[in-house]
Amino acid sequence: MIRELHNKLINKEISAKELAEQYLDKIKESDLNAFITTTQEDALADAQNVDSQIAQGHELPILAGIPASIKDVIQTAGVRTTAGSKILDNYIAPYNATLVQRLKDAGLVLLGKNNCDEFAMGGSNENSAYGPVKNPHNKECVPGGSSGGSAASVADGLVVYSIGTDTGGSVRQPAALCGIVGFKPTYGAISRYGLIAMASSLDQAGILAKSVEDVKIVFDAIKGRDKMDSTSLNIPDSKFQIPDSNLKGIKIGVPKEYFIKGIDPEIESAVKDTIKQAEEAGAKIVEVSLPHTKYALAVYYIIMPAEVSANLARYDGIRYGQSEPAKNLFKTYTQTRAQHLGDEVKRRIMLGTYTLSAGYYDAYYKKAQQVRTLIKQDFEKVFKEADLLITPTTPNPAWKIGEKIDDPLTMYLEDIFTVPVNVASLPAMSIPAGKTKNGLPIGAQLIGPWNSEENLFTVGEILEKEINF
Repeated sequence: MIRELHNKLINKEISAKELAEQYLDKIKESDLNAFITTTQEDALADAQNVDSQIAQGHELPILAGIPASIKDVIQTAGVRTTAGSKILDNYIAPYNATLVQRLKDAGLVLLGKNNCDEFAMGGSNENSAYGPVKNPHNKECVPGGSSGGSAASVADGLVVYSIGTDTGGSVRQPAALCGIVGFKPTYGAISRYGLIAMASSLDQAGILAKSVEDVKIVFDAIKGRDKMDSTSLNIPDSKFQIPDSNLKGIKIGVPKEYFIKGIDPEIESAVKDTIKQAEEAGAKIVEVSLPHTKYALAVYYIIMPAEVSANLARYDGIRYGQSEPAKNLFKTYTQTRAQHLGDEVKRRIMLGTYTLSAGYYDAYYKKAQQVRTLIKQDFEKVFKEADLLITPTTPNPAWKIGEKIDDPLTMYLEDIFTVPVNVASLPAMSIPAGKTKNGLPIGAQLIGPWNSEENLFTVGEILEKEINF
């Protein structure tokens, strides 16, 4: 879609301003609650700048003039950036995240900031202080989270692509529940500078779009080393040599641990059909085992809250954001945090503080990091047997708004297939794999070795084009 719109812009079949206005009108008419802030004035000004460059005959990047959105946990200079929390309700970002600046250099037309779970903590987008987002396939259902606003806005055609963040599946899971492509690269492939931190060793920006090609185009614009982020890295272009646009010579692993008791039968059937179709396209399917995967969710819910408790200590009512006046400094801290942080955020801060406390650090946090190493080693071993893995993205399709919000443990289990990827710092992508009999989307997850983004795109595009999802 991006390439098609780019050609229309440079051939003057439509102006960037007209294109932006069309999408802004869609946002105004939408009742999905996918945006916290819209940036109409800035978007139209940027679009006019693109039109001016086209009129002057300048050669433009392929993303120039393409309407997009960004999850509201990513810094955008001069724009309200709330992280879905009331504690940052009045916060205006003073600088651009590196990925935002790279998009601006490529001609970004930003339509607004997407609604999300507070500080990216959630799997349904019901934890936002600005209300839940609705799934465009069924407005009584959740879109997934925490990048639910981004996924819903792409799925409903409110933007062409969106940038989200993925700490335990927060790009891939909502992509699956909304029927679009969601991509999380290798940890460090996209700079984290300017992301509002949740869990620093797990957070990674990701991309949501309607096609693998669109995801790849955006990734090429924002990937790479950044002097402002010491964990960032350059990703080599290592492509499979696939003749005749099929999957001959490719080994695709199917981890037996991902087809577990309790998975929705329609999801299991759809993903197995996808595997069968990949085999018909020439891939060799091999069963593999990731024995420590069963511990990944427990590892994640020890490491992540521990890092949350450290990262969110900065929201104290003193430096920025909302502040509650009180008789002394301690009460300012406690009253500000009590009144302006949501229940899920408080829950994770308390869990993390407990696991890092004296007497429990070795028993919980240190042990979780040791098991994390075992999970990484499992993947290392498996990728000697297979080039890529195929798994379900989620155990269930989208559920009704309010159905699981009072049961945090059930909600956490929705991350069971996506969390291992973040724990091991791997790249992964969710692609549409069909729908349930009730019309709710199903996603299949492709997982690759470290730094194998190009291979994921190659296989993903073939599955998308050659196999009828």
